[in-house]
Amino acid sequence: MTRILMVLSGADSMELADGSTHPTGYWAEEVAASHRVLRDAGAEVDIATPGGVRPTVDAISLDGRGGVDESAAREFRAYLDSIAGQLDAPLSLSEVRADAYDAIYIPGGHAPMADLAEDAELGRLLNEADAQDRTVAALCHGVAALLSATRADGGFTFAGRALTSFTDEEERQGGLGENTPYFVESRLRERGAVLDTGAAWSSKVVRDGNLITGQNPQSSKDTAEKVLKALAG
Repeated sequence: MTRILMVLSGADSMELADGSTHPTGYWAEEVAASHRVLRDAGAEVDIATPGGVRPTVDAISLDGRGGVDESAAREFRAYLDSIAGQLDAPLSLSEVRADAYDAIYIPGGHAPMADLAEDAELGRLLNEADAQDRTVAALCHGVAALLSATRADGGFTFAGRALTSFTDEEERQGGLGENTPYFVESRLRERGAVLDTGAAWSSKVVRDGNLITGQNPQSSKDTAEKVLKALAG
């Protein structure tokens, strides 16, 4: 059976550029839609967080503030409730090894910017997976988590690789704007990644070898499906 490790942030708040604290968490659609596609295809999906902390859903990803209508919000809530056992007791990143999984999958929400982007255990796991040519997938702000992976010389593990992420344009239009702690797209470019982005709020998925990335919540299902295709290929 295909085994996939879904890595979620454990953060429930983040410091903004002006020093204020902003509530955050994982984005409901990115977790629910991705998990459903992977599970329905027969994959076994485990969930892990830093320290095994119970992850928090970003409240605005379940209402109109996040551009989510009530019908979609009900669907996402129902699915998240159906996997509550996993969400309530996730694995700790320190306890998992890449060779136990066929793929690592990292959804977004702003929360990964607050912890996963600098998490040493995740960096270790991503380096293991990449060295073993296992599939590494990240979605939206979850792509910021790739920044945790560095080479022995301090360089970015995924420098020179083609990928996409939540764009600077999307952050300014519907994200935190200029108060974001950093722009994910710009930070990845600074670290040497080759960004391939699509139109704002359109589904965009980029595959470069074992690395698969999706641009935004609209890319959730397509990213999960691309992972399944890669694992089957």
